[in-house]
Amino acid sequence: MAKLKIKSGDTVVVTAGEHKGSEGKVMKVFLDKNKAIVEGVNMVSKHEKPSAKNPQGGIAKKEAPIHISNLSLVDPKSGKATRVGYKMENGKKVRFSKQSNQAI
Repeated sequence: MAKLKIKSGDTVVVTAGEHKGSEGKVMKVFLDKNKAIVEGVNMVSKHEKPSAKNPQGGIAKKEAPIHISNLSLVDPKSGKATRVGYKMENGKKVRFSKQSNQAI
């Protein structure tokens, strides 16, 4: 299993697939499946049966996971997609943008 360079709370852009160009914040990362849920991207309709919590039932919209390979981190300086690298600063491992060389 490879190390994932995208973490919860990061702003990412979708680089491939139906939602290409969409941007959002990573809500959750599934390490075992190499997938992430991005806020407002890859929305799917799910039928919900009426229950005590939701007496009306109906069709609900929710985010579905997207594969990590289809996501790219957004550069904080330019706002465009960038690759991620690691470097040591003051004895700590820090992620940085390869485009602007700025810490993330």
